[in-house]
Order: sequence, then structure tokens, then C-alpha cells
Amino acid sequence: MRRVLITGGAGFLGVNAAVHMIERGWHATILDNLSRAGTERNLKWLITQHPARTTFIKEDVRNAPALAEHVSDQDAILHLAAQVAVTTSLTDPDTDFDINARGTLNVLEAVRKNNPEAAFVFASTNKVYGKLDHKSGPCKETQPLDFHSPYGCSKGTADQYVRDYARCFHMNTVVLRQSCIYGAHQYGTEDQGWVAHFVHSILRGKPLTIYGDGKQVRDLLDARDLSELYEVAIEKIAITRGEIYNVGGGEPNQRNLLEVIDQIGELVNKKPQYTFSDWREGDQRLGRVPGLTPRAGEVPAAARQVGEQRRLPPRQRRHRHGCGPHHRTGDAGTLRGHVLDRAADRPAPVEPCEVQDVEHLQHEVIAPAGGRHGQPAKSGEA
Repeated sequence: MRRVLITGGAGFLGVNAAVHMIERGWHATILDNLSRAGTERNLKWLITQHPARTTFIKEDVRNAPALAEHVSDQDAILHLAAQVAVTTSLTDPDTDFDINARGTLNVLEAVRKNNPEAAFVFASTNKVYGKLDHKSGPCKETQPLDFHSPYGCSKGTADQYVRDYARCFHMNTVVLRQSCIYGAHQYGTEDQGWVAHFVHSILRGKPLTIYGDGKQVRDLLDARDLSELYEVAIEKIAITRGEIYNVGGGEPNQRNLLEVIDQIGELVNKKPQYTFSDWREGDQRLGRVPGLTPRAGEVPAAARQVGEQRRLPPRQRRHRHGCGPHHRTGDAGTLRGHVLDRAADRPAPVEPCEVQDVEHLQHEVIAPAGGRHGQPAKSGEA
């Protein structure tokens, strides 16, 4: 049985990736320091669902001497561990650098010295492109780098180290610059994980603060689709080695913040309350990268190189989640999926989902209804 080490594996992206890889026949080793809210809960759920194919190591990527033994017997490394908020990087840039830049170098060095043939996938971010103030279309991989905020600098530094280790040390590394991932197992806050934050705040009747005008556009991508791309990048490492790919939801999944808020309110029969505040340092007016499906005149590198048969079409969220006239749900993860349905399929209305108490909703995020494979599919994400 092949083995994958997932740093930050008890986080939002880590748990989704672990489930996907386990369902594909891998054994997932989860390395996480469990410092982020929700990670202990995610880990307990994962081990309960897949006890025979999950190993947990409580460790921190900043502890370089401890990493060698954990990377040595792995077929692939999925490096997701990170400090994930721009705002946190502004208040504590030292810790941000230690985790994102130094921590990534620690993992790279451990793999280089102990397991250099392993596939190494790194979760980078669209923040390496800066504020994108004057950008009117999606970013390609040729967009000039313009690190903005300590978070952009630390992730950008790691991004370039991972790429360079393929060139200088001939390692099997690949970089994925990710944008606006949403899905189950996410405990979002005002600073990071905004779709989940919007859903849970509106369900609780808590007012939101919108930074900027609320019209900033984002490409949203389901975490399960991203998890499939992780697998493709590993399986086709002979093609993806040394490459950098932008990863987003693409044009069909573009939404602005106000649109998402209104759609959530409509789905749960609540009127969202929000106020506006000034733009924050590092906020992007436009956060768009080419999606995983080709559109007129543009075939993203990720789709072009990994092969046409593995392009990821927009997910049929209504049928996947079953939220409609004949299905009752209080599943916040489901609601996040339906936010995309409502904009993509406006002529076909969806009945408002019946909402249960907030604590039950929090639990339901862990086990969303009707996943793609018939079962449900945060320290550590980009």
C-alpha cells in the first residue's frame, strides 16, 4: 500500500485530501500540531472513519530534527501546513515566516536528505500575485510575482524554494497556487475561510463586516475537486515535476461577496446583517485564477498538462447535496455548495433549506450529505 504524508493533515484541506487519498487506496499519515481550532475534531472524525488507513503524528514543521523519520517511508508528501491568514501575518510576521517559509524549508530538506524520490506537492496561494489592483481578468502562471503582506512574502518564499528544489536538487516537486477553496471540515473566521465564516455567522444571526465594497470577485473551488488535483499531480509527477499551476474554480464559479451573502440568506430564510469597513492591507480587489476547465481561448496549464480525461468539470452540487423541495438539511457544508448552485442555475429555484440549531450544524459540516462517492468526503492549508 502506498503512503502519503500530509502536513497540516488535520486541517480543512488536509482532512479532505486524506479522505480522497484513502478512498484511492493510499495510507494517510497526518502530521499536525493541532494548534488551529477544529483540528482535533477533524482528526477524531478522520480516525473514526478510516482507522486502519490513518496514522497520526503530533508534530510541528518548525521542529526540523523531528521530520526526517516521518518523511523517510512515504511515497508522496502533501505539504499543507501553514499559517493561513494575511491579518495574522501583519500582527505576527515572525511566526508567519517561521511556519510558512522556514517550516517549508525544513520539510524540503528532510525529504531531500531522506526521501528525494518522493513526489512533493506544495499548497501555495494566489497571494503571491499581490493585490491585483489593476487586473481585470484571470491570472495566468506568467503573471509577475508581487508579494504583498508578510503572508504573501512567506508563502511566496516557500513557493520559490519548492520550485527551485526541482531544478537544483532534481526533486519531484510541484507548486499549486490555490484560490478560495470551500467545503466541509472548514471552521472559517473573518480572517480566513470566508465562505464558511459567512455561512455560520448568518445561521447564528451574527452581523458580518465587509471589507471594501463587497463586489470583489472570487473563483470558488470545492475542496474535493482540489483533492483530486492533488492526486493527479502526484500520479503524473513525471509531467508536473518542477511546474507551477494556478488552481481556482474558473469562470463558472465566480462570485462576489455580496452575492454569496444574499444567496446564503435566501437559502436559510434569514436576512443577513452586515456593515462595510475600509479595505484591509493585502486585500485583493480581484482574486481570479484560471479554473480547471478550459474556456474560450484559454486552456489552463493544470488542465493542459495533466490530461484531458482528468479535467474537473463544475460539480453538480444540487444533485450531490440533495437540498431541495424533498430534502431537509441543516448541513452548513451543503449550504456552501448551494451558494454556487443558485448563481449557476438561476432559472431553477431551490427551496430554502430547513435550518437546525447551530451546534448541530457545526457537527453536520463534518458529515455532509451525499458526497461524490456516496459518503462524505484547519492548522494546515494555504
